[in-house]
Amino acid sequence: MIGVLVAIVAVLVLNAIALDAETEPASVPPEGMRLVETTSGPLQVLDTGPVADDAAIPIVLIHGTAGAINWWDEVVPLLAARHRVVAIDMLGYGGSSKPESDYSVETQAGLISQVLARLGVSRAAVAGHSLGGAVATALAVNSPDLVSGVILIDTAPDTSFGGLSGSAKAIKIPIFGQALWRVTPDALIRKNLQQAFVPGFDVPDKFVDDVRAMTFPAYRKSLDSGGDFADGNPLNEQLADTGDPLLVIFGEEDEFYPARETISAYATVPGVETLLIPGVGHSPQVEVPEQTVAAIEKFVAGLRADRAAERSPAPTGGDRQDGKGGGREKSGAGSGKSGGGSNDAGSNGGAGSGED
Repeated sequence: MIGVLVAIVAVLVLNAIALDAETEPASVPPEGMRLVETTSGPLQVLDTGPVADDAAIPIVLIHGTAGAINWWDEVVPLLAARHRVVAIDMLGYGGSSKPESDYSVETQAGLISQVLARLGVSRAAVAGHSLGGAVATALAVNSPDLVSGVILIDTAPDTSFGGLSGSAKAIKIPIFGQALWRVTPDALIRKNLQQAFVPGFDVPDKFVDDVRAMTFPAYRKSLDSGGDFADGNPLNEQLADTGDPLLVIFGEEDEFYPARETISAYATVPGVETLLIPGVGHSPQVEVPEQTVAAIEKFVAGLRADRAAERSPAPTGGDRQDGKGGGREKSGAGSGKSGGGSNDAGSNGGAGSGED
């Protein structure tokens, strides 16, 4: 009996060692996508839509934990009709390289900045879902010239608002987590993914495949990365310091975070726009793509108006004497609208009460 137990423990330990060292190269990209080299390996990128005049605002899309570009599948065609859209598989996700590496939020943001530089994209509106919202925040903080506005979709300021369920957290238990990763059936993966949507939502097979495509190190290290970045330095405080315009979208039925309480925390960001969507869970871009796109496009139209104001001739004999235009400055109060609560974005398109 003791021999059997020793053998089982040995197998579990060897499995843990093997999985902890697991790596995967970037995949051959499907038609319409490409690989862009970074210092940590190639990232898979979808770059679509019109490359318009200099006044246009590109839109960058960053997925969340266990996701990939395909979590934006319903959103991209709608946005790309009028905007250049760049969707990125973060390091360790989708078709991107999966090294035994650093998967911190700061690293992910740095790699995305490399991708955008190679694509010639700057002053973009950067949208992040869940963990992707933390990455979008890090990009705004560390690469301000690349970001003209930030869109957070169901991203909490820090872990005090909630987070993953017990079954998802079990992956982080040494040895047991590696064993669970090896034997987890698709049905359990689907059950865990169900928390990312309103109850009863039919989780697509492609999202289960996204989890299967990940290596254990990429998944496990990503689980803690958002909290490591935000705890002690909440996202709302970081974004208030950047002065970037901010739109926060939340599904009212989010199962990870109390939506009203969480979205209200962003009221400390001057000029923030908010949208609380009734009957929707943690992933509005999947559940109600048209409504999500409408909010994003309205927000981006405001950024474009500000850019046009910045390009307009300086007033002669007006209030300003420094020769600069009258548009919104990075050090200013967000979107330039009064107050820190919800504005017209929070009461448009079925937003309910917007923000408490």
